[in-house]
Amino acid sequence: MSDVTRILIAIEQGDAKAADKLLPVVYEELRRLAAQKMSQEPPGQTLQATALVHEAYIRLVGDEAANWKGRTHFFTAAAEAMRRILIENARRKRRLRHGGGQRRVGLDDACMAIEEPSEDLVALDEALAKLAIEDPIKADLVKLRYFAGLTIEQAAQILEISRATADRYWSYARAWLFHEINKGA
Repeated sequence: MSDVTRILIAIEQGDAKAADKLLPVVYEELRRLAAQKMSQEPPGQTLQATALVHEAYIRLVGDEAANWKGRTHFFTAAAEAMRRILIENARRKRRLRHGGGQRRVGLDDACMAIEEPSEDLVALDEALAKLAIEDPIKADLVKLRYFAGLTIEQAAQILEISRATADRYWSYARAWLFHEINKGA
């Protein structure tokens, strides 16, 4: 049993000091996952990896006691929490009072008429919610790969599936999400 699992069991059993022990044990791994995800975000992002880790941790260990089933369950929940935070951030930025559809343009780029295609994180989230209803494991794989920045091997290990199965699920999920997002276009 890993240190993380022991601490999570102690938290579940009501040990008030156990939550204080958890952050130092998982912080570096959560920070690395958040940094990987933030490196994929467009330039000008105001949310930083450290803030993402702290917000996710607060949501995970905050007010209510969760029934953690071990390290795998905790890191899956962490990936989900980071995904939700990034989605909320994207939705907030889309609101009119936060700039709506406006995009920052540097003075050097102001004369260029070509606009780079941007990923629509909200459309991805909506498609991912539909995939989660149809096939939760494939949706979890996407969350771990895309939002937590895990490799296919790491995600397969967390989901307790083989690498070959993870590859098949990843291919299917990507095609399914592409079709779902572009269906309305």
